[in-house]
Amino acid sequence: MSDLKSQRKLAAKIMKCGVNRVYIDPDVNTMKAVSLALTRADISKLIKSGSIKKRKIQGTSRKKARDRADKIKRGQRRGPGSRRGTANARSNSKTEWIYKIRAQRRYLKKLRDEGYITPATYRTLYRQSKGNMFRSVRYLSSYIAERDLAEKKLPPYTRK
Repeated sequence: MSDLKSQRKLAAKIMKCGVNRVYIDPDVNTMKAVSLALTRADISKLIKSGSIKKRKIQGTSRKKARDRADKIKRGQRRGPGSRRGTANARSNSKTEWIYKIRAQRRYLKKLRDEGYITPATYRTLYRQSKGNMFRSVRYLSSYIAERDLAEKKLPPYTRK
């Protein structure tokens, strides 16, 4: 086919875009019409008719980013290779301790007030909790059950 360099340049100036974004319809009749167009007016007519178009700008796809975000939401991509910062920076050990000890003390108070354990047993278990002997309320309740420290059958543990 004929060389359409000058027509492409003119179309780029008219459409205010780069030369590479100018799309000329590869149809034979259209190509002939474009090769005959020499003036800005001729090119403008071809743009209006749709023979010459401006290509869309190629954007960056967000699909990979969305997929990654979905995986993170599901709990994936959180292994040791993805971790930055110390363990204490990711989840503060002091805050975890506060939540744990408060839950255990709340549970012990409930057991003592409702008569499941004696005040003396409460005091020993309280001190053991403070010494980090139980990792959770469930462990505390199983410890009480194993050692027969309860006065009557323990209720199932439910969170507040």
